[in-house]
Amino acid sequence: MSRTALILGCGGTIGGAWMIAALHALTEQTGFDPREADVLLGTSAGAELVTMLAGGVGVDELVCMQRWQACDPRLREHIASVPPGRPPRPRLPLLNPRLLRTHSGLAAFAGIAPTGRGDASWLQRLAEGFEVGAWLPHPAAWMVAYDVRAGERVLFGAPGSPIATVGEALRASWATPGWMPPVPVGDRIFVDGGMGSTASVDLITPEDADLVYVIAPMASAPGVRIPGAGGRIEYRLIRRPMSTVLHAEIAAARARGTTVVPILPTPTDLAGLSAHFMNASRRVPAFEHSMRTAPDTVRTALAANGAAV
Repeated sequence: MSRTALILGCGGTIGGAWMIAALHALTEQTGFDPREADVLLGTSAGAELVTMLAGGVGVDELVCMQRWQACDPRLREHIASVPPGRPPRPRLPLLNPRLLRTHSGLAAFAGIAPTGRGDASWLQRLAEGFEVGAWLPHPAAWMVAYDVRAGERVLFGAPGSPIATVGEALRASWATPGWMPPVPVGDRIFVDGGMGSTASVDLITPEDADLVYVIAPMASAPGVRIPGAGGRIEYRLIRRPMSTVLHAEIAAARARGTTVVPILPTPTDLAGLSAHFMNASRRVPAFEHSMRTAPDTVRTALAANGAAV
């Protein structure tokens, strides 16, 4: 029997808005309901969306949330609590300077980032609003976080993972180094899962799913970036390394026989987004721009990967 996974990558406030527009286009064009995916896997902003989808929220409701029209009070409160575009000044100590010697890319950066002091209570409230029993209602809702001491990713919610509440897992997955505080779970310390991979496609096995949709706002085709000087910086420091890792993960998954449909922002999408992924003042215009551009992006992705309907 065919099994489907939906992977939602990291992306902050702006990336989250784009992912909702892409999800809307995907459901419109395929009839796929993300709530019915066999596996929901999210990283950072993707984990935020997984929390809502796994709690029974439909894509149309997420669209309404972005437009301040949500009926669900949990969604109204959540969108009203999006953090400001500037974090509080972080504090010492650094998270784990040893990662600079043992790792590369964003993982190494995580080690030399100071400790964030942002308020993650908005994520805790969201998690508590959808938590049922020990976890979420969906049987396979997973969130990726990065163990900053061990230098490895952990898949909260998956079999064999460390035991955590939904709030701990969501805050850990979203804990952007230098911005949000790291999250202790047992004797381990976790930060944003995007430090290890923007989407962690490699954590899905052929036994988990044979069709994987990947929606990853922080990755793109080589050379594709947000316009302007900020876009050049974002591409060099974040988008290019994240894209390199993602494309390698997708190639490995396909080599194992898994059908992977990556939905990544195109130049047209990126023209309406922001190089500052936490720029809350750009959320609404970025979302409305994405609602116009995402249908073509999704249609092209489906056709390019043999998944057109």
